[in-house]
Amino acid sequence: MNSKILKTLEYGKIRSALQGLVNTAAGTDLVAKMQPSSDPDAVQTALDETADGASILRLAGGIPVPQLENIDPALRRVDIGAMLNGRELAAIGRVLKTVSAVDKFLNDLNERLELRRVYDLQQQLTALPALERRLGTAVDEDGSLTDEASPELHGIRQAVKNLEGEIRSRMENYTHGSSSKYLSDPIITIRDDRYVIPVKAEYRGQFGGVVHDQSASGQTLFIEPQAIVEMNNRLRQAQLEEQAEIERLLAELTNEVAPYTRELRNNNQVLGHFDFINAKARYAKNIKATEPEVSAENHVDLIEARHPLIDRHKVVANTITLGADYQAIVVTGPNTGGKTITLKTLGLLQLMGQSGLFIPAEAGSVIGVYSNVFADIGDEQSIEQSLSTFSAHMKTIVEILDAMDDHALILFDELGAGTDPQEGAALAIAILDAVGAAGAQVVASTHYPELKLYGYNTPGTINASMEFDAATLQPTYRLLIGVPGRSNAFDISQRLGLDPTIVTAAKSLIADDSHELNNMISDLEAQRKAAETEYLETRHQLKEAQDLHDQLQKAYEEFFQERERQMDAAKDRANEIVDKAQTKAGKIVKNLRQMQLQSGTNVKENQLIEATTELKNLHQEKAKPKNRILRQAKNKQALHRGDTVKVLAYDQTGELLKQVDDKHWEVQVGIMRMTLATNEIEKVQPEKSQTPKRRVTVVKGATGPSTKLDLRGQRYEEAMTNLDQYIDAALLAGYAQVTIVHGLGTGAIRNGVTQYLQRNRQVKKFGFAPQNAGGSGATIVQFK
Repeated sequence: MNSKILKTLEYGKIRSALQGLVNTAAGTDLVAKMQPSSDPDAVQTALDETADGASILRLAGGIPVPQLENIDPALRRVDIGAMLNGRELAAIGRVLKTVSAVDKFLNDLNERLELRRVYDLQQQLTALPALERRLGTAVDEDGSLTDEASPELHGIRQAVKNLEGEIRSRMENYTHGSSSKYLSDPIITIRDDRYVIPVKAEYRGQFGGVVHDQSASGQTLFIEPQAIVEMNNRLRQAQLEEQAEIERLLAELTNEVAPYTRELRNNNQVLGHFDFINAKARYAKNIKATEPEVSAENHVDLIEARHPLIDRHKVVANTITLGADYQAIVVTGPNTGGKTITLKTLGLLQLMGQSGLFIPAEAGSVIGVYSNVFADIGDEQSIEQSLSTFSAHMKTIVEILDAMDDHALILFDELGAGTDPQEGAALAIAILDAVGAAGAQVVASTHYPELKLYGYNTPGTINASMEFDAATLQPTYRLLIGVPGRSNAFDISQRLGLDPTIVTAAKSLIADDSHELNNMISDLEAQRKAAETEYLETRHQLKEAQDLHDQLQKAYEEFFQERERQMDAAKDRANEIVDKAQTKAGKIVKNLRQMQLQSGTNVKENQLIEATTELKNLHQEKAKPKNRILRQAKNKQALHRGDTVKVLAYDQTGELLKQVDDKHWEVQVGIMRMTLATNEIEKVQPEKSQTPKRRVTVVKGATGPSTKLDLRGQRYEEAMTNLDQYIDAALLAGYAQVTIVHGLGTGAIRNGVTQYLQRNRQVKKFGFAPQNAGGSGATIVQFK
């Protein structure tokens, strides 16, 4: 990929964003070397790695790669026989610890997450447990050797410590005793690695010994008392022995590292690769990017694509398609309408995708794999080279035409601008013809109306424009593919107050074919807006239908599962009853046989009857449904002598005197007696006295689940299922608060619990338990 396009499209800012997300020197080097690739297999491999990183980041917070220094210089020194210092050995030890930690992390992850590439990279790691333990025991994080590095070093340091204690104890006699009056300050200090005391110059003869230093004024001498000289000599000797032992140990540890420089160098690179994958995943999360599909035919379909370097809350997303139905797009429209940023968005997202990065576009977007991306964007006029704007553009275009091939993507901004409009339009058309003949894909922005007709008449070419809102006189920055842009100069001028006669005069100077073109564009815009409205309405209806279908499908599955569960439960109950019945029947038959054997005669008739009765009693009759409400309602409608009824034909009430037959009653209505059919009268309920009743609340004993759920030791999917069922049970039981015990572990189940509780609308709040109740290994949940 040519370096000029990387600068033009600000690819370096993408690299800078990634640099802030890596932890290792090797990862930093990989980011610096990151380049778009023209190999489809390499592009797909890099995207697979980013997808793995995104999955691990979402589920487990990323691959655990801490900050690591570059150990390559140290390993090169080992290869030439040099001795490593403590800091270099500590850095190698950290790499080995990280290898073990990452290997264990990925082994645990392998049980619950399927990845595309990371497990293959894991196989390239080489664990060196013996060397890791040796360096971990002998070298501290800051590079100093520990007392456990060797028994000799431990003994020497103990002797040094004892000697220092003796010297300080001895010298405290000078600082706290009667001799303190001869001191400038009652302190013990060090000069030339020897313990001394600050003595006033006039009392230098009081202590004897050696003067090691004096103050700037000469009033204070730093003297090593004669009584301490021998002890300081022994301390210095012990310190030299310590240094010699340290040098010996550093050489020994370097020799232990030497056989594994190749493995260590490879481990360093693999950990850097993991760090690079982490950074790509984090960057994708930061800009809300998704994984694009890769088209071998260079069919580009960027859905709701956003420029990654513009605030995503402000940038306008556009859908850009190229390569399938057309290989050239001619974009027209007013200045500041968004043409340039649209070209840059297409180019930069292609560079990102071909570098293995996710792109800021909706899921399902497709990128191509171009052999090269070229762009003529911006004003590159140069005073030093005496290049005008047109000359600078033309120089760049010539370079592009010489270097392009049939798998290239070319972006032209304001093609043909900077010269006579008629000649510029002709040059632009000729350049687009040359690009089309070469088979490259091209997107060009222009102001020339001639190119609108070119886009309409040329096969494989389509017009596009940046939408302009004539009502507000503002661009919307939306790309409209299939609709050429039209001039809004007349409308804008008239809205801004220009005399209508002047506008009319200007319109009369425009050729008829230009008016027809503008009218055609207006009609296309109206049709597009109508189609867009209809499309959005159809999408809304389709979504509602899909939601309803999903709900019905879920309800059907739940019904089917419940039916199967009830059937299984009924079968289990039936089998249990049959087993009990068979056991009882067996006992009865056994008793009959024993009676027959004991009596020696046939069993008596009454005994057989009793046994038969016992067997019949084994049959459990189903309880008849007691529809008390239905029976009560029926009783209320039953007619009895003396009941008050309503005569339906006359809408009058009367009293039942007697029942004539099954279907007729004699009724007294006022002073009249009449015989009426049962279906002609209706019983009227007497009004009840409005005596207030006392409400009685019956509280039944209930049992529910425990207020604590323990998920430790469970697999992730099992834990999430049990959590969902337990929360439902706790809500049904009316609990106000429960405790979820998930432990620490890798944090996967804890993260899953947190995500589930955040989604559950019945949860009021939740947080980690107090330290004496489990701390971050348990979560307390309060319900609404």
